[in-house]
Amino acid sequence: MASNNIPLFKVWMNPLAKEEVAKVLDSGYIGQGPKVDEFEEQLRQYLGVEHLVTLNSGTSGLHLALHMLKQPYVLVDGYSEIDWPGLNVGDEVLTTSLTCTATNFPILANGLNIKWVDLDPTTLNMDLDDLERKLSPTTKVIIAMHWGGYPLDLDRLQLIKKKCKEKFGFSPVILQDCAHAMGSLYKNKSLATYGDLTMYSLQAIKHITSVDGGILVVPPHLNKRARLLRWYGIDRDEKGRTDFRCEADIPEWGFKFHMNDVCATVGMANLQDVHHIVHTHKSNAKYYDTNLLDVSGVTTLTRHPERDSAFWIYSMLVQDRPGFYRWMKECNITVSQVHERNDKHSGLQQFKTELPALDRTIGNVVSIPVGWWVTEEQREYIVDCIKKGW
Repeated sequence: MASNNIPLFKVWMNPLAKEEVAKVLDSGYIGQGPKVDEFEEQLRQYLGVEHLVTLNSGTSGLHLALHMLKQPYVLVDGYSEIDWPGLNVGDEVLTTSLTCTATNFPILANGLNIKWVDLDPTTLNMDLDDLERKLSPTTKVIIAMHWGGYPLDLDRLQLIKKKCKEKFGFSPVILQDCAHAMGSLYKNKSLATYGDLTMYSLQAIKHITSVDGGILVVPPHLNKRARLLRWYGIDRDEKGRTDFRCEADIPEWGFKFHMNDVCATVGMANLQDVHHIVHTHKSNAKYYDTNLLDVSGVTTLTRHPERDSAFWIYSMLVQDRPGFYRWMKECNITVSQVHERNDKHSGLQQFKTELPALDRTIGNVVSIPVGWWVTEEQREYIVDCIKKGW
């Protein structure tokens, strides 16, 4: 048995972070400033996008995205005209139940309703057939959450958008929840280059942390508005103030969702290691895929060659999960389902619907340690323990 526990999660912190943060603390400027700007430029380069805003959490990113979508707009980009009808109170958002509540609570905070989509048990993402069936004139947003970092079929999502346009006269917005998916690729491209808006999390135990924080990738027409609304709606670049402490006119009220220079500095230090971190997660996952494929009592998830997961977590299905939990505890290996199904909570019972695939699958879902801290020796030990049975 392993003498030391193998954790399911662990915080990565580049040694330079402490030194760089000390410089910021000594500078006397710790709010949103030049370090945030610098971090955003590095993130744009890494994600391969033109426009993004950093925020104090990924949850704030989802909240801000839905808030901005309430406003109707017409876009003419030289090739096509996009007529977005806006969101009204009571409109529905199609989403998965198997996720952190941070995915779905921003829906309610914006006065919208949840419409649950059933599970694809082969990937633990939402079932896109069920998604297509549940389109309606009031379901204007799809939250595309990528479980564990494994991408949804983004080409199929685009086809579903087109069908919705043909049927109801509008294309639903694809809001990607990439909280698990920093470093994930679809057809060798960053997930941030797909969809309409994309959120990443920089929370403590994610691939890259800024202590806490989030990223919202936005289209060009929402960039300035997002930058204003993350900080009360105040134009921080306003040159016409008569008093440096008093803002000019605020055309649209906003939130206190901005990132600060301390968190941005931590994020930049850790971003230097993103390729190593993601590569190690992927390497450990590949080892598990190969060595757990035919193990009795274990069902590994489906992989498609065009979908490259960053494997924030490595999930699988096991028979007799209580027994598996007990055996892993005896082996000093931490395991977990990770997220509870959201529709189980009493505060969300008004949205209850039948989700038969989720019902059949949820009791078998488990995640095992896969992160950068898992050594080759430890991953071999984990597989050996699982092969012994429980």
